[in-house]
Amino acid sequence: MSNQIQWINALSTQSSLEKAIDEVVGKIEEKLTQNPDIGIVFISSAFASDYPRLMPLLLEKLPLPCVIGCGGGGIVGMKNDYQPREIEGNPALSLTVASLPDVEITPFHVTAKDLPDLDSAQDKWCNMIGVAPEKQPNFILLSDPFSTKINELLEGLDFAYAGSTKVGGLASTSTMGVSSGLFYFNGSQSDGLFFTEGTVGVALSGNIKIESIVAQGCRPIGNTYQVTQGEKNIIIEMTDNAGKTDNPLNLLRELIATLTQEDQDLAQYSLFIGIAMDEFKLQLKPGDFLIRNLVGVDPKYGAIAVGDKIRPGQRIRFHLRDAKASADDLETLLTNYCNEKSDSTSNMGALIFSCMGRGEGLYGKPNFDSQLFLDYLTDIPLAGFFCNGEIGPVSGNTFLHGYTSVFGIFSQP
Repeated sequence: MSNQIQWINALSTQSSLEKAIDEVVGKIEEKLTQNPDIGIVFISSAFASDYPRLMPLLLEKLPLPCVIGCGGGGIVGMKNDYQPREIEGNPALSLTVASLPDVEITPFHVTAKDLPDLDSAQDKWCNMIGVAPEKQPNFILLSDPFSTKINELLEGLDFAYAGSTKVGGLASTSTMGVSSGLFYFNGSQSDGLFFTEGTVGVALSGNIKIESIVAQGCRPIGNTYQVTQGEKNIIIEMTDNAGKTDNPLNLLRELIATLTQEDQDLAQYSLFIGIAMDEFKLQLKPGDFLIRNLVGVDPKYGAIAVGDKIRPGQRIRFHLRDAKASADDLETLLTNYCNEKSDSTSNMGALIFSCMGRGEGLYGKPNFDSQLFLDYLTDIPLAGFFCNGEIGPVSGNTFLHGYTSVFGIFSQP
């Protein structure tokens, strides 16, 4: 088919940047049968001193009309056609090249000073990106973790492009003191191939679809509560399923007393709050809660501080996180995705944006999230990196997450 998407990934673990580029370009050229339209590159922070050299060397070897990418403390790519590999802390270069017929590709690089005010009109945001909302674009976003105003950007893009999928992550490093890097080429610029600030991304519209899986790695405990008093990020009072109203600390203590000893121990250091994002959904399931940190308690008043805004009427549920919960959460979401998608043959490729706190450090073995993903969605290339924060939707709104693996799945409509 002349309008068939072609999606190819190549991974190299060479310690020399030149050799790594030669290897991935060689692998790409062996398989590429159509003109490439975009490159997506992820490079280990072990190469941080070589970041400014990456794009000139890559574009010399493989001329591409558009490239986005970033550095990461860990890199994900395909070891072969069937096996993914997660490289943590060691040199690695992962290059994805795609031919996207009948797809409009709009690359962009924006900084914090480019962002309109949050009360600006829709066209201000659309003019910044360069895509009309009626084209219904989907987005890949790669951001610097320190200078981006990423939450404002996500809120603005959700306002301007409601219903579109936005996935991505914050660039990361495996070594303290090493700066992160962003890579960008729009086909015409003569400079600015390497950045240390802002967000690089692409808007994709037309003959392409992006679906997301956002695995926040938690399991719920106890029942759902409703916030009856709250201010900013503080929960002052809430009500349980039986109608009992009390301060949240007392209700939490009652809940913890019902847990197993193992879960009580886990709650000492791995307790989180899940905020239900759909006010009208009666039966809440995994994926319906936005997981946020429990950042503090006030023993005197029994109030709880959460790592996000809280308002009266919202429903919350306490969650625990460990390796088993993380694995079970991802497996449940993958099962649900496969059950709900009648035709997986249209899937062409996928990207993974996984927290630095996952990987081998969480599971005790390598390649866990990526291999589990490809156990369910077979025969598609997977690439990505370990992030300082992960970008993905929950119940239709886009958020910056932690401890999460976000998957973007690319297919033809």
